[in-house]
Amino acid sequence: MSALLSSLLFFAAGAIGAIIFANRERWATLLGAGGVVLGCLCGFVPAARVALGGAAQSLRMPWDVPYGSLFLQIDTLSAFFLIPVFLLCALAAIYGAEYLEAYRGRKALAPPWFFFNLLVASMVVVLLARNGVLFLMAWEMMALSSFFLVTFEDEKETTRQAGWIYLVASHIGTAFLLVLFVLLGRANGSLDFNRFTASSGAGLLFVLALVGFGTKAGFVPLHVWLPEAHPAAPSHVSAVMSAIMIKTGIYGLFRVLTFLGAPPLWWGFLLCGVGLTSGIFGALLALAQQDLKRLLAYSTVENAGIIALGLGVGLIGLNAGMPAVAVAGFAGAFLHVINHALFKGLLFLGAGNILHGAHTREIDQLGGLLKRMPRTAAIVLVGAVAISGLPPLNGFIGEFLIYLASFKGAVSLDGASSAAMLITIAGLALIGGLVAACFTKAFGIVFLGHPRSERAAHSHEAGLAMLLPGFILAAGCILIGLFGAKVVEAMAPLIAGTTGLAISLVRTNLAEIAHSVAAVSYVGGALVSVAMLLALVRAIALSSRPVRTAVTWDCGYAQPSPRMQYTASSFAQPLTETFGLLLQTRRIVAPPHGMFPQSASLTTQTPDPYQAYIFRPAFRAIGRGFSLLRPLQQGQVQLYILYIALTLLLLLLWQLA
Repeated sequence: MSALLSSLLFFAAGAIGAIIFANRERWATLLGAGGVVLGCLCGFVPAARVALGGAAQSLRMPWDVPYGSLFLQIDTLSAFFLIPVFLLCALAAIYGAEYLEAYRGRKALAPPWFFFNLLVASMVVVLLARNGVLFLMAWEMMALSSFFLVTFEDEKETTRQAGWIYLVASHIGTAFLLVLFVLLGRANGSLDFNRFTASSGAGLLFVLALVGFGTKAGFVPLHVWLPEAHPAAPSHVSAVMSAIMIKTGIYGLFRVLTFLGAPPLWWGFLLCGVGLTSGIFGALLALAQQDLKRLLAYSTVENAGIIALGLGVGLIGLNAGMPAVAVAGFAGAFLHVINHALFKGLLFLGAGNILHGAHTREIDQLGGLLKRMPRTAAIVLVGAVAISGLPPLNGFIGEFLIYLASFKGAVSLDGASSAAMLITIAGLALIGGLVAACFTKAFGIVFLGHPRSERAAHSHEAGLAMLLPGFILAAGCILIGLFGAKVVEAMAPLIAGTTGLAISLVRTNLAEIAHSVAAVSYVGGALVSVAMLLALVRAIALSSRPVRTAVTWDCGYAQPSPRMQYTASSFAQPLTETFGLLLQTRRIVAPPHGMFPQSASLTTQTPDPYQAYIFRPAFRAIGRGFSLLRPLQQGQVQLYILYIALTLLLLLLWQLA
């Protein structure tokens, strides 16, 4: 525990140092980024040790706060989530040191480093906290620090709007968590987690946790802040928020499940439903986007849905007394937590390279970047293949485990449980197809073809500090894909501690699962090796021959232009039209007129249906309701004191009654 406390001290030192040297921006960057890197290095080793089955460590200190205590503990569940926190945040800090240089002279660099250190520290405390008051304080600190990072470019109206949407959504989720902990504390006489036990209202507590933590995780329909906040934030912050911060919501859900006892069947059904809805809607909305970072944000919603699917399948297996189903489901959910952290962090950093080099996030303004940014293209290609769930990379392994659990459940269970497993299989297959189409579109339109704008034509590659983190994450995607069986076997202490199953039983089931994973990994690795060997043979054969470059088939046009290439929306049109009833895509057409038309255009817009038809009208109605109270706000202090006195009088009378 001393190493983890030292990491928190490094984060604090980095934050304070950045503020002290605010007028010397190079020092502020060095201290801010250095604090994060040193703190993460200090905490990574003890986290990995405990995650692999080491003894839990705890620290309890007195705290003069009602129901509060400075109770910190690292067990296998906390340690597992801390590993990607320390890895991603260290790499993001290295990346951000170069990325933020573009803002030197235009924006103060000390504040973002102060809040970045605060964000990392608060996430660590959230994962270590074992008291409700301490947890909620760290949770609130995480929300506020990330809010200030999202609004870094606060001179933009869209950024300010994104920040407010995020702040409101975060506090709605926190309100549900506050009720959750109040009910747990009232039932158990303490807010220390080790005092929490199952109660008669476990179903209500589960729903409160699902809404409160699901808001942070990005489950549909609570996801509306993600596509606003993630594009607005600096790219290294977007990577941390999407790859790491939303996982605190997943962690909270896992943690609460350890308090509530044996899960009823409907909990698994509900999570499978939430997972399918989030996965399908997230993939569809990602497919329809033309902003690269917004596409990645909706993809995060989809991946949160996949994790929920794995957890739901695991809970159904636990309820049915089927350890094979439960272990495979939980293993798939946990592995996808790590996998998503790797490839989504990689993709957001790659998007930052594109924004840094081409100065735009609009997919239809890009194209031809493969020749201009080949290293970024290689990084993004690995991420795109991994997130599409294709072998032999890590994304496939996590989804394969959920498929495996669902197939076992469909064969072994009866009635509604078997039907839920079959629906999960079909839904996961649909999600996989949509995601593959989405990232084929993203990579193809951005990197292939000809530049669609002057910005793309004059784009340039990023520097080493912005490329190195991407290569490290890409290596992680490849290694887990090739050695996934070892990773699966190493999760035995984690799954046993979370599910309550005997570790010997968990190890037996994981050994069987790992055998299947190893077979798939070997086949995938062999196919990739054959493809690389053929490419090498081709290169050697062509090395002794003259090779010339020619244009592709141009349909007979004498002067083809970049405008004649596929656009992001035209590439996705067959699928978006198929799901048009769900997406409600709008077409804005300016048709050609006359014999010799000078211009014509077709634009499509796909609003988020939950934001457009549910949340925005609801908040407008709430705003109109609150506007009726404006006459009470006169700006006179005496009147406000009268309001306070009247409120106290009413409370006194209510208490006496």
